[in-house]
Amino acid sequence: MSAVSVAPSLLAADFARLESEIERVEAAGADLLHLDIMDGHFVPNLSYGVPVVEAVRRCTRLRLDTHLMLADPGAYLEAFARAGADSLTVHVEIEADPAPLLAEIGRLGLGRGLAVNPGTPVDPLLPHLESLDLLLVMSVEPGFGGQSFMPGVLDKVRALRTVLTERRLEVPIEIDGGVGPGNAGDCRAAGATWLVAGSSVFGARDPAEAIRRIRGSERQATLLPPGPSVR
Repeated sequence: MSAVSVAPSLLAADFARLESEIERVEAAGADLLHLDIMDGHFVPNLSYGVPVVEAVRRCTRLRLDTHLMLADPGAYLEAFARAGADSLTVHVEIEADPAPLLAEIGRLGLGRGLAVNPGTPVDPLLPHLESLDLLLVMSVEPGFGGQSFMPGVLDKVRALRTVLTERRLEVPIEIDGGVGPGNAGDCRAAGATWLVAGSSVFGARDPAEAIRRIRGSERQATLLPPGPSVR
């Protein structure tokens, strides 16, 4: 993978042509695929499940970055592992303690991810940083694609990047929701290195150019660094 990894979000693909859509973004230079699994309980929407992940695995060699927006993700970890997921990300907002889930994901040999919603402070993430292979910061309210990017979450990315640096942890920060060429530079400047892009890639006439612009944008952040009280 490149220093900045672009992860097209499958939710924005044309599911009537799923294999060709995956082939198109893979040929365009995608680093990984982001798969949004929604249960209609943790988030107010349904997406797709294990059979689709299995089908996607047969279509591509790209890493399957699998985001479990599920109220009870622990019931499905083994199923998604068998389906071919490379990493599983659970939410810090679920009722269960995420620590045993992260341990189980690691036991299954997959990357361990922990996600945080826009309205949740970063504090609940901090005890788990040493156990993670990925931090996911949502930049829209989870559940639906096509929403506008929420720039306020970049303070959260900065705060997490500062803590990771202080602890000497090399954990990528992924940002998901409304990311495109116009704000990718701000995301990178804040400390995100994995950029999830849905409609800005799958909806582009030239996805290769869209990915190049997202990955290569040099525009710097316009927001001030967070103060010590930012969480």
